[in-house]
Amino acid sequence: MKMKAGCSQLKSVVLILIFNLRFCVSYQLTELQVCELCNGPVLNGTAVGQFCATSAGRIDGRCCLKNDNTSNPEHIIGLDLSNCSLTHVEDLQGASSALMIDLSLNPIVNISDTAFQGFIELNYIILPQDIACPGGNTSWGKVEVKEGHRLCEGQKDMCNQTGQLSVNCPENSLCAPYGPGFSECSCTDNFHGYKCLREGEFPALQVFGPLGASTVVISFLLWVTQRRKAKSL
Repeated sequence: MKMKAGCSQLKSVVLILIFNLRFCVSYQLTELQVCELCNGPVLNGTAVGQFCATSAGRIDGRCCLKNDNTSNPEHIIGLDLSNCSLTHVEDLQGASSALMIDLSLNPIVNISDTAFQGFIELNYIILPQDIACPGGNTSWGKVEVKEGHRLCEGQKDMCNQTGQLSVNCPENSLCAPYGPGFSECSCTDNFHGYKCLREGEFPALQVFGPLGASTVVISFLLWVTQRRKAKSL
């Protein structure tokens, strides 16, 4: 009976490891799928191709990848989806680390408002001339239309804007950019809760303690149930 209980516990650990592995793989596939949204590699003469060459990057499908020699793995710095017959742009989150994206020469009719949410590194995007820059012109330092393309260059920090787009984070919080036209507010140290109004450390023990205890109790009850079934056999 002890052996069966041990096997059951081992099985639970294995399932957790498999879940974590599948989560990591799914993230990698998301990045891979973005690079394969269009056939063929990035060409040397394109804007992304030239950017990749000057940045000492590596071409993989429609992506330019680079490793910054840090703890971070190789990531996308450029994405070339020009001339890919795209009509809608909704999810490019696999390329959220990109510095340059080219979506020109596509019959795009709609770009989701949140398509570039979280793209804090994006500094240069090329679009069909009738498509507006993500976040509007005020989200970019330079916007120009030439040769049938709209060029949006120099993403602005929405936390440092004035006028209608200025961000007013609640007291005891800090503003941080979160992509073209987006920002987010995070509580400063020693504050938490709704609008960062609660002072003191986050009550992790009070919040996660009961959750952990209930998980242990449920796991124990399931183990007892399985053991009784095993005995009856």
